[in-house]
Amino acid sequence: MKRKFYLLMGLLIYASGGLAQWSSYYFPEENASIEGGLGMTWIDNQAYYTIALQPDIAFGKFGVGLGLYLLFDAETGKLRPVDWDSSYDYARIIRYLRYGRKGDPFYTRIGALDAERLGHGFIVNFYNNHINYDRRKLGLTLDADFGYFGFESLANNLGRFEVLGGRGYARPLYGSEIPVLKNIALGASFVTDIDPDSRRDTDDGVSVWGIDVEVPLIKSDFVSTLLFVDHAQIADYGSGQTIGLQTDFHALTDFLGMGITIERRFLGKEFIPNYFGPFYVILRYTTFGELIDFYESLGGDITGIPPDFLPILNDRHVNQKDLLPMMIQKRHGWFASLYLDFLHLIRVMGFYQMIDGQDNSGMLHLGAGLSPSIPFLALEATYDKRGIHDFKDIRTLDYRSVARVGIGYKIKPYLILYMDYIWNYEWDEDLEQYKPQERFQPRLAFRYYFNKF
Repeated sequence: MKRKFYLLMGLLIYASGGLAQWSSYYFPEENASIEGGLGMTWIDNQAYYTIALQPDIAFGKFGVGLGLYLLFDAETGKLRPVDWDSSYDYARIIRYLRYGRKGDPFYTRIGALDAERLGHGFIVNFYNNHINYDRRKLGLTLDADFGYFGFESLANNLGRFEVLGGRGYARPLYGSEIPVLKNIALGASFVTDIDPDSRRDTDDGVSVWGIDVEVPLIKSDFVSTLLFVDHAQIADYGSGQTIGLQTDFHALTDFLGMGITIERRFLGKEFIPNYFGPFYVILRYTTFGELIDFYESLGGDITGIPPDFLPILNDRHVNQKDLLPMMIQKRHGWFASLYLDFLHLIRVMGFYQMIDGQDNSGMLHLGAGLSPSIPFLALEATYDKRGIHDFKDIRTLDYRSVARVGIGYKIKPYLILYMDYIWNYEWDEDLEQYKPQERFQPRLAFRYYFNKF
């Protein structure tokens, strides 16, 4: 199932942005607003009348975002049952509750987790807990930095604990006046998926631990440069290392903010970097065919599968952990990310990673946004793709893709004509596997801002 989606790439190139229901990852919730709308939604060619109410309320560092979406079948007039068939569906009316913002001395958020990472991202990187839109999960992040020490933590699903993890770090020389050395940090991480197949009577859990060190080489008003080294170990399996350099240009902040990270990765046998990544929700319980496709994108050779792995072919469902015995070769790779903020109006970020000598090992994340302060136009886009070989792979949507695009024309500052496009996954009860789902959502929205940045 492939379809060319040039609109998505065009929006990314032109730096799209700002739809409230997507938890405002690219523009944090700095604008208290209330939004409601009427429209239509097409889900796999089935039409629904749509009523939406989406208030975003901010009081200082506190923020609350709610999302009430009612979809009525265009033929029967009945509510779409899959949206309200469990008590947890009602809890998802809360899009987020937050205090502070990522990077503050204290930050917490409950709700959708769009692009979560711990530390430098070698274990958890751009994790997404609502890749299945109909079964979005209510997650939690909690970070605190006390100077001498601090921690980061996450839980992907408060309704049923699944992926849990955290990173603690210490700056032993923080109280000294020694330049550079006073900000050296030593970190340790642990992340586990308790139950990938959602059956407590099976033993398929996986845990990853790691240690890291970061050294600020340069820290000035103009530029900050951070050198970091990470080591990660998958319990009972293999390990890997990465060394990276992160540079942020501060003196350009009022005009152009920019951050660049480049890593060189050394991946041992039976090891997968950023094990909890953008597609993990799908790969933690999937089919053998999809797992093999992901295996090849990690630099695995299908002809080199160990004979003792073959019995798994008899199992209908597998998870990412089953790949580890197949990773019988050491690999090397690159990871690079870029963040741009132009005049606080246009923000673009993305990363790309690949394995040396493996043509289809590319993995891409792109996201962009326009500030709500820009007149006439409201745009936002996010895009994830794995198994990339060439540009043709990037410009097509298939079972390796997740995309969300929104275009809004501001008829009045408070009245917006929107078209949302969502390509993600749904669980097929008959096939017992995930499959791509396509949504079109045109709507007329009323949005009022209480304050603007």
